[in-house]
Amino acid sequence: MSSRIAFVTGASRGIGRACAQSLAAAGHTVILAARDLEKLEEAAEEIRAAGGTAHTVRLDLSSAESIQQAFAKAKEIGPVTILVNNAGVTRDGLALRMKKEDWDTVLQTNLTGAFLCIQQVMQGMMKERWGRIINISSVVGESGNAGQANYVASKAGLVGLTKTLALELGSRNITVNAVTPGFIETDMTAGLPEEVKQKMLAGIPLKRFGQPADVAAAVRYLAGEEAGYVTGSVLRVNGGMYL
Repeated sequence: MSSRIAFVTGASRGIGRACAQSLAAAGHTVILAARDLEKLEEAAEEIRAAGGTAHTVRLDLSSAESIQQAFAKAKEIGPVTILVNNAGVTRDGLALRMKKEDWDTVLQTNLTGAFLCIQQVMQGMMKERWGRIINISSVVGESGNAGQANYVASKAGLVGLTKTLALELGSRNITVNAVTPGFIETDMTAGLPEEVKQKMLAGIPLKRFGQPADVAAAVRYLAGEEAGYVTGSVLRVNGGMYL
């Protein structure tokens, strides 16, 4: 597999970190992006210690200016031809009482931020006539989830965005796919009450929660040459909890 430059958002922990590690292990140069530079450097050091090539850039997806600056730095390293839009935030609450700022924050980060990142790399990918855009959505983007109207809307939006861009960019040999993780054991899910976890586990046919590496394996596949004829797809990594 030829080496590419991969840009991963939300790469300081959880799924993003695992995706960065997996892409580096596949021989790609990885640019890790998130708000917390200290955690990013830790993740990058792990990759370097394992023999990979990693760079870090600070990225705040709620700021269009921050996105521009991050990709300007990335382009100094070379053309980004693999983009993994993984960063996401939650501001849960029932729709009846949801504050507009909680709606705006989640949509801005999870959906608008991802779109602006894609805009930053499209031209370079067109020039290279090769590209992989992978959007990390969520099982709830397909199934819905009470108390997460903003998050679900943002993740469902990513699926629609994926399909539209697959149509727009296909003729340039750029594939655009989404991965919808189910319940993955990360910092984000660690705080859930035990009874909630047990209830969720009961609805998973594989009878276990997923690991970040499970999602990273799907991303690594979609980023590779082998997935060259896969575009506009939604790859479910959810243990069967939603079919």
